[in-house]
Amino acid sequence: MSFWGERKKMGLSILIACFLLIHHVGSMSVERSTYIVHMDKSVMPKAFASHHHWYTSTVDSLSPVDPSVVDGSRSKASLVYSYDNVARGFSAVLSKGELEVVKKLPGFVSAYRDRQIKLRTTHTPEFLSLNPSAGLWPASNYGKDVIIGVVDTGVWPESRSFLEDGMTSSPIPSKWKGTCQVGEEFNASMCNAKLIGARYFNKGLLASDPNITLTMNSARDTLGHGTHCASTAAGNYVDGASFFGYAEGTARGIAPRARVAVYKVQWPEGFQASDFLAGIDQAVADGVDVLSLSFGFDEDLPFYENPIAIASFGAMEKGVIVSHAGGNTGPHYLSLFDAIPWTVTVAAGSIDRSFAGTLTLGNGLTITGWSVFPASALVESFIYYNKTLASCDSVALLLDQASFGNIVICEDTGDFFNQLEVVARSRAAAAIFISKDPDLFTSADFPWPGVVISPRDGPAVMNYVKTSARPLATMAFKQTVVGTKPAPALESYSSRGPSRTYTRLLKPDLMAPGSLVLAAWIPNKSAARIGSAIRLSNDYKLLTGTSMACPHVAGVAALLRAAHPKWSPSAIYSAMMTTANALDNTNNPIRDNGRNRTFANPLAMGSGQIDPNLALNPGLVYDLTPQDYVNLLCYMNYTENQILTVTRSKLYHCSKPSPDLNYPSFIAFYANGTTKNTTATFQRTVTNVGDGPATYKVEVVAPAGSVVTVSPKMLFFSNKYEKNSYSLSVEYKSDKNGMVTFGSVIWVEDKGRYRVRSPIVVSPEMAF
Repeated sequence: MSFWGERKKMGLSILIACFLLIHHVGSMSVERSTYIVHMDKSVMPKAFASHHHWYTSTVDSLSPVDPSVVDGSRSKASLVYSYDNVARGFSAVLSKGELEVVKKLPGFVSAYRDRQIKLRTTHTPEFLSLNPSAGLWPASNYGKDVIIGVVDTGVWPESRSFLEDGMTSSPIPSKWKGTCQVGEEFNASMCNAKLIGARYFNKGLLASDPNITLTMNSARDTLGHGTHCASTAAGNYVDGASFFGYAEGTARGIAPRARVAVYKVQWPEGFQASDFLAGIDQAVADGVDVLSLSFGFDEDLPFYENPIAIASFGAMEKGVIVSHAGGNTGPHYLSLFDAIPWTVTVAAGSIDRSFAGTLTLGNGLTITGWSVFPASALVESFIYYNKTLASCDSVALLLDQASFGNIVICEDTGDFFNQLEVVARSRAAAAIFISKDPDLFTSADFPWPGVVISPRDGPAVMNYVKTSARPLATMAFKQTVVGTKPAPALESYSSRGPSRTYTRLLKPDLMAPGSLVLAAWIPNKSAARIGSAIRLSNDYKLLTGTSMACPHVAGVAALLRAAHPKWSPSAIYSAMMTTANALDNTNNPIRDNGRNRTFANPLAMGSGQIDPNLALNPGLVYDLTPQDYVNLLCYMNYTENQILTVTRSKLYHCSKPSPDLNYPSFIAFYANGTTKNTTATFQRTVTNVGDGPATYKVEVVAPAGSVVTVSPKMLFFSNKYEKNSYSLSVEYKSDKNGMVTFGSVIWVEDKGRYRVRSPIVVSPEMAF
């Protein structure tokens, strides 16, 4: 279901209840607010099957539909929630008169006006179910003393996200060998117990062009990207953070007690691979535990020519966990360019949070739509509609025909972002945009007053405008809606697998929040704008991309490293992958915004949305050694020197080349157009990381048109850290349609404590 369809299903009243003080225009409007009403369930009439039916019937009886309003349901009292566990009763949008009627009903206990509750976080930790009372946060002591290295555009050290508050009680880990490198507008005192190190690397860039004048010759961030990523992974607690009033709350990173070390390798003037390699090399020498890499190459490179692959192999050898952004070149398959076997590759999904503005028409109809306009404007004006202008694709036409100061209507006939720019350059006071473009929900650039409404709500607005002699509207902004459904969804920009470098590796590995993530920003680069001339500064900014998803996984990896300090990087990758959730918050399969909201598949999202608390105790893990990865390189017919380029050591050998890594996922190919059954066989070894003896039984969801056989069907473990092996074969039955199909294999512990799930993909060779 779409965002707008879900809003209609749940009732517009939810949005009004939480975030709206209605400004009515016209004599027909009735002022309503949201009230929480407590009821005595014991007096519920026997005629009702449940408390929900009782409350629904009660609210529906309070006010009849006004026939003069196109959508009468919006002009009457409406139920928001019914409660039956921690409270008994309901919340509803009511007028004062309707509230008085409710107070006289049998069973009424009490009622009070709903009020806004400020979030305790900028929300992605909550969305990932991290909480202080149970699970991964307390088990890891919030990532205490784990060191996350962020290799990016530098850092703004004065940001409140990098204050050392609450972190000075314990010394910086003795293994830390890094430093706070002095440079332009950056001195050694700018590091502290949170930001423990900062270095910069630009010799390669200067060598490529000696005439370059660097904008800021230090680790100070002048682009903002690195500051945002670092605070997402491990920012400290900051009260009162917001994006101009949107997403207001207490900012914090995924691992708020982890230490941060920053390595600036990317500059406004350029980004050289040599500088990147130097940065990674130094980070590993300094003693980082986790690396967050939010960049990549959008071209086909073999591993031995890919500095990210080379550097991350060395990091992996030293036990460093590497989180790598999958890229923003989706939604087509094989758009994932540099997926690397020894890193965790991260896709990007949406968050259960949206930003809103309200449109109130002169007839009292109020519609809550999308807006991220960064000001506290309250627009009150006439609505101007002209079919010729409704495409909103010409500044000259709007200037020539639309009266100054009117609200214009832009229909769903063109690119929304172009329409927004056209309106911003015109004399219009604001715009009502009618659009269903899913990409608009990933952008925080909204430089002119306006509200985006769904095509479902468009007819009611058009009917009012066409039938009213003086069509009026009021707009209000800066509203945040949490708990939107369905979420997460795989975003269209997120790159799809499989890996272009090695297609027999299922990538990406998992998905994390990537759209409109609020995190620290730099004050000398605009965070938003109004029109084309006014630039606004802010300490926190909403950004979108797999760059934002990557530090979420780096933060979770830091928490897991704190909880399980002896686990290898591949064991931690496995824990995150096999416990990831393939369902959204409606308990349905995650959908793909890039493919008409059809169900997302493992080539798009890997195993699913990362679930930190489940990853804490995965039951079984698929472990890998550096030699296992080398066996794959040998199978790929890399020469001795090519392998040496990656491994930097001749201690590895090619005695057992293998196409099949001990990986927590499976991908099988068959010849396109084949008329014969094709079988692919895989071998896997799992390690028991649960407490003590355990028995696991296999469950298989076979891809359509295939038969999946697992042997043995049960695994028995006598001790913790004991290993067991199994084989999995996928027999594909010929299918002239050549479809890509998906399934899974799940090892279920007999006491129900663990479910270890791995996705299966079956695909024709030429499907991409």
